[in-house]
Amino acid sequence: MLGMDRVHVIRDKVLREGRSIRSVSRELGVSRVTVRKYLEQAAPVRVERIPRAQPVRESVRKRFEELWSEWRASSSGKHRITAARIHRQLVSEGQRISEVTVRRMVRERRLAESEVFVPLVHRPGESGQVDFFEMTVLVGAIARRVWMFLLHLPSSGRSFVRLYERCDQLSFLDGHVRAFEALEGVPRRLVYDNLSSAVKRRVAGAVELSDRFLSLLSHYTLEACFARPGEGHDKGSVERRGQTIRTTYLTPILEGERLSEISDRAQGLMDADWKAACSAPEPLRELPRGAFDPRVARTLTVRKDSTIRVEGSQYSVPSRWARRSVQVLVGVEELEVSCGGERIELPRITRGGKRIEYRHYLPELARKPQAVRQVAPELLAELGAPFNRLWDWLSDSHGPAESARVLSRVLRAVLDHGEQRVSETIQATLDENRLDLLALREDEPRAHVRVPEELAGHIVEATAAASFDGLLIGAAS
Repeated sequence: MLGMDRVHVIRDKVLREGRSIRSVSRELGVSRVTVRKYLEQAAPVRVERIPRAQPVRESVRKRFEELWSEWRASSSGKHRITAARIHRQLVSEGQRISEVTVRRMVRERRLAESEVFVPLVHRPGESGQVDFFEMTVLVGAIARRVWMFLLHLPSSGRSFVRLYERCDQLSFLDGHVRAFEALEGVPRRLVYDNLSSAVKRRVAGAVELSDRFLSLLSHYTLEACFARPGEGHDKGSVERRGQTIRTTYLTPILEGERLSEISDRAQGLMDADWKAACSAPEPLRELPRGAFDPRVARTLTVRKDSTIRVEGSQYSVPSRWARRSVQVLVGVEELEVSCGGERIELPRITRGGKRIEYRHYLPELARKPQAVRQVAPELLAELGAPFNRLWDWLSDSHGPAESARVLSRVLRAVLDHGEQRVSETIQATLDENRLDLLALREDEPRAHVRVPEELAGHIVEATAAASFDGLLIGAAS
């Protein structure tokens, strides 16, 4: 079959120049039959012929289909069936067929099984798609692999992202709550993968949802739809959007002190671009009254060292809670711990970490000088000035053992009079190069002793801090 350019030349020479068919045939090197054919039709037309017989292929087709069906059931992902493997099997069974022929048969089989996609219509406010993506960010100048929660609305192109340390159910639920608040509404339904945060199990095609996810759906009256297992293109819009966000808004790698800071920066860039491209917001359903609480409630028993263990991490709590039951609300970024009407908040740490706050142990440290000496650097880092200055002053004057005993009594004063007042008193007395905690006693006037002039020039030698124990505990005046 000639190309369109040759057909044009034939028709031009005969019809416009008036040349004879014979001369054009001789000049162009084509038969007169071909010249006559293209004078009758203005463009080349492919005529399908009856396929010729392929006896070798037909002789192995039945066995090929058997192997394909048998092996297809036990292959998945990267363990795919190849033409080379089928060819080797057929040859081992005595079949005489080339690998090229088997490749054509495999190609035809895959083409016959390939899925035909239906162009979908995304109506405003009707649906959204949700997924997690692994990302790299710099947190405090340290490269870390984190998870990005993405809720995408295909109709308007608007997206919400939030970065999390973990790809767990807590992050999954928290991402929904934050997304709905940022979007100021809720779509009618969302499409998901079969992730374990939402799906407890699939039985005969039916999806059984997790209890916490059902609570979220009920709170927002939201319909959940799920992609077929292994068919990520069922929610191709969010898949493409996730890749775009990685390359457009998170490249170069964003840096910040906290994940929340990086999330807000990326979201700000996305919102600015969306507002510039879209003039009208998407009509979403109104938010219900009151936000859904994604935190997980747990009841734990405080250990004898006044610590609790949550998600593989250890946290200290006030020592008066030791061996008692506490209620813990586990959030994405913090823990809320309550016991007997008291409540504290603790920042979450990475799995396997330890967070000990020695302010929680002041009653014990006030009567255990040896423990004070053991944890002095950590304790003083929490207390800060002027307690660290006091420790340095005591260490230079009396050594670590006596310093620990004195600091232990100072901590007793903190419990009795409050950290602020003790801090001010220590600061004032250290400025005068002395330590006098008698001013903390509310029931006694402050004592001021004037030094006689004849003694003003004398140097008083340093002595053991134990000599001043009476002053420090307020037992003597």
